[in-house]
Amino acid sequence: MLTHDSADLSGDPSATLTLPAGERLDRRQGTPPLWAVVFAGGIGTRFWPLATPATPKPVLPLVGGRPLIAETIDRLDPLIPSRRVLVVTSADIADAVRSALPTLPSANILVEASPIGTAAALAWGVNEVRRRAGGTTAVCAMHSDLAAAFPAALREAVRSAAIVAADERALVCVGVRPVREEPSFGYIRVAGPLRESEPLDRGGAACVEEFIEKPDMAATAALVRERALWHSGIVAARATEFLDALAANVPEVAGGLHRLDAGDVAGFTARVSPVSIEHGLLERIARLLVIAPEFGWDDVGTWAGLRRVRELDDDGNGALGNAHFVDATGNVVHAVDGTVVVFGASRLLVVTRPGLIFVTSLDRAADLKPLLDSLPGSARINPSSLGRP
Repeated sequence: MLTHDSADLSGDPSATLTLPAGERLDRRQGTPPLWAVVFAGGIGTRFWPLATPATPKPVLPLVGGRPLIAETIDRLDPLIPSRRVLVVTSADIADAVRSALPTLPSANILVEASPIGTAAALAWGVNEVRRRAGGTTAVCAMHSDLAAAFPAALREAVRSAAIVAADERALVCVGVRPVREEPSFGYIRVAGPLRESEPLDRGGAACVEEFIEKPDMAATAALVRERALWHSGIVAARATEFLDALAANVPEVAGGLHRLDAGDVAGFTARVSPVSIEHGLLERIARLLVIAPEFGWDDVGTWAGLRRVRELDDDGNGALGNAHFVDATGNVVHAVDGTVVVFGASRLLVVTRPGLIFVTSLDRAADLKPLLDSLPGSARINPSSLGRP
C-alpha cells in the first residue's frame, strides 16, 4: 500500500509538509492520501455563445449556479482537499480559471504556454505531484466538466480506484454503464474480473480487453450491445505508474519527460506533441483495469446534454435564469440577460446574453461548427461587447 504521508500545504511548490493526522494513510481501511489533476483547457466552442476567451467553458455555470470547474473540485472534498488539487489549463483562459477558483493555491494552477494535449498535461501534473509528495502518491486525473448526481458516491469511486491502483501497480479507469448509444464517449471492453470472487457488479475490478475512443455509430451500437462501459474520464494510479506508462506508451510525450525531471517545463513543452490521454495512452497500454460504481455520472459536453444534468420541471424543461414555459416540453434555456418565455414549443435551446439571443433545436445544438464557420466575425464572438455571464 501507499506509504508517503506528505503534501504541499502552503502554496509554495517547493514545500513538502507533513499531513495532519486525519489525512494520513489509514492502513486499516487502505485509504491513500490522494491528489487530483484536473484538466481545464480550451474555450469550449460547443457552448457558444456563452463560451468565449473571457468566459471559457470551465468557468461557466452550466449545471448549477457555480462554475463547472469549481463544482468538480468541490465534489472531491474532503477526500481530496483543494490544496491537493492541481489544475492544468491554457494561457488564454488561465485568468478566468484563477478567478473561478479563488481558494485554490496559486501554485496549484499549472499554465500551458501553448496547447500540449491532455497526455502531456497529465505528465506535467503527476510529475508535480511526485515532486511535492513522492512517487508512491496516488493521483486521480479527471476533466473539469463531468457531472455527478451523487458526490459522496463519486468520492467513494475515486477512493476505490486509487486503492486498486496502489495494490495492483496499475492504471485504473472508472467506467460507467451506458444508457444510450453515444459516439462522443470512450468505450471500455471488459475482459473479465480481476478476482473471480469480486466481480465488477459487486464492486470489484476487471481487466480491460480494449479501450476505444469515440467510435463511429456502427461500432458504438455494437459496443453497447456487448455491454462495454463508457469511460467517465477518471483515471487513477500512483504518480510513478502514470509516468512509467507515459514513457512506455506515448512517444509524443516520452521524449520530453527528462526535461520535467530536471524542472524544465519550457523544455518539456517544446519536446512534446499534442495527443489525448485516451488516444495516446489508454488505447495503447497493455494492462489497464476498470471499476464501475454508480454515482450518477454524465458528461457536460453539449447544450443538449444539459437536460440530463439540470433539474427539470414536470414537462422536462431545464432553465438557468428567468424563464417561463407554457405548453412547452423538453426545452433548455440559459438566460443571462432578460426573460425568456417559451410557448407551445419542444426541444428548443434558447441562450441569451447582453447583445445576443441564440435559438436552435437541441438536435442541431449538438454540433455548432457549421454555424460558427458561416457567421461573420462580428456575430460569432465579441467578448468585450457581449459581457460576462
